[in-house]
Amino acid sequence: MELGYSFCPNDTFIFYALVHGKVPTPFPVTETLEDVETLNRWAFEGRLPLTKISYAAYGRLRERYVALRSGGALGRGVGPLLVARAPVDNLVDKRIAIPGTNTTAFMLLSLYGTGFFPVEMRYDRILPAVQSGQVDAGLIIHESRFTYPRYGLVKVLDLGEWWEAETGLPIPLGAILARRDLGEAAIRSLDWAVRSSLEYAYAHPEETLAYIKQYAQELEEEVIWAHIHTYVNEFSLDVGEEGERAVAELFRRAEARGLIAGSRLPNFLD
Repeated sequence: MELGYSFCPNDTFIFYALVHGKVPTPFPVTETLEDVETLNRWAFEGRLPLTKISYAAYGRLRERYVALRSGGALGRGVGPLLVARAPVDNLVDKRIAIPGTNTTAFMLLSLYGTGFFPVEMRYDRILPAVQSGQVDAGLIIHESRFTYPRYGLVKVLDLGEWWEAETGLPIPLGAILARRDLGEAAIRSLDWAVRSSLEYAYAHPEETLAYIKQYAQELEEEVIWAHIHTYVNEFSLDVGEEGERAVAELFRRAEARGLIAGSRLPNFLD
């Protein structure tokens, strides 16, 4: 079975054991690594049976996919950042680099404010584009959260802080989805396998490092572990009741703004 996830340390940490045969799986699993927006677009095609995806994209795909309880990215203090060369008073008429129109980062920025001009580019190209003046500001995710000061940039907005102040809930970023046509029994087995893979990584963190470095944008171990400790947490083991409420609130707000359509299907494997 093909599993898609990003190059980022949180994903390679979580899935190391699963794709290296360290934990039992219902099917042999092979990995396909791509940036999150590519995975989002593939999900609209139904290309992968099991895939990491932005919650914003999942809001449009609930008829085809269901979110596993394990392996996702939610939390506090983990939100996308808006950065620029100098402080920015408002978003109106600003050219803002975004990591994809289907990303949760872009959905959050759209819920926060309007009147800006999005410029879509791959997430790892945003910081250089802001530094060079190609755009007025950049919406950054992944390792860029830890490295933007190296580019001489300043934080304009922390969308995680905004979300938490607005809702009191953790911020939902990405989920692991299974295609509903796999059937409930297979999906439950895959959910258990993903959780087991993360538990293995927690028990053997140093063993995962070579695999993580094979794909990481930043190879400094300090950055790698900061990334993992930020994005991998109790919600990654199980989304939990609070995580479910956070996702439901994101979808409620997006539906109210016409960003996604409503669905009566459950968001998560129950």
